[in-house]
Order: sequence, then C-alpha cells, then structure tokens
Amino acid sequence: MQEAAAFIDYLRAHELRLTTAESCTAGMIIALLADIPGSGALMDCGYVVYSPEAKKRLLQVKQSTIDRFNLTSEEVAREMALGALHDSTANAAIATTGVAGPEPIDGIAPGTVCFAWAFQHRDKTSRVFSQTQRFSGDRPTLRTVAAHYALHQFPQFHRLAKE
Repeated sequence: MQEAAAFIDYLRAHELRLTTAESCTAGMIIALLADIPGSGALMDCGYVVYSPEAKKRLLQVKQSTIDRFNLTSEEVAREMALGALHDSTANAAIATTGVAGPEPIDGIAPGTVCFAWAFQHRDKTSRVFSQTQRFSGDRPTLRTVAAHYALHQFPQFHRLAKE
C-alpha cells in the first residue's frame, strides 16, 4: 500500500494521468492504485485483455506482431501500451503480458512477464520502453509481484522519456 501511495504521489507531482493494459496481471496494477484515496483523479482507465482478439480490437495490437513475436513479447507489450494511450486521455501507460503458469505456453516458461511503459508528450509524440522479467511463485504471487515491479520501474522510465 505504501508503494502504491508513493506512486500516486509521483503521478500527481509530475502531472501524469495513467492508463493500463494488463493481461497476466489481470487488473492488479489498477486494483493496487484504486486502494489509495484520490487515485481516481490520476487514472483514466484500465484494460484487462487476455485474448489476442481483445488485444487487437481494444488496443490495436497487430496480428503480424503476434505472429512474429508471440503474445508474450515486449513487442506486443509495447503495442498494448501505445494502444491504451491512443484511446485515452492519459499521458502515461503501463502494459503487461506474460505466462502466469503453471504450465509453459508456446515454449515460454511460467513467470515470464513482458512489460511496457509509454509516455505521451504534449506534442503527441510518444516514448515507449520495454523489459522482460522472470518471476517465481504461484499465479496470485506472480500477478502481485509483476504489478509491484511495473509500478516500481515506472519513475525510471518516466525520467528517460523526458530526456
């Protein structure tokens, strides 16, 4: 809870409004932030998208990206983040896609999570950053750890986006 409160303070201090596009974290990022009073003023929306069809329909993820890189890829996470920004009044986005387990999917090990952080400048240009991490634990643990990781890394990428 303390980390989520600090994150909300960061958004407020930097005049950021957040949207999320979550697959493997299943809305956990938005849920963590929603527990903080006043957070609603700093969040636009949160997408929970599991299927390829939802990713394509709601977030403009390209079928060619899915075919070339797989659903669990930084490339898909990047398109998810940019798609969430495109359909939002937010100027910052976090996206997650991965394999929560317990079995591998398409040869990708459980606990593999691809993240993207996107930022839209006033001139409507965007910067996007991505990363892949591997976590251990059961599904609920993976969702929670990945959500906290996404929040924890956000300020670092926001600073890079301003450069």
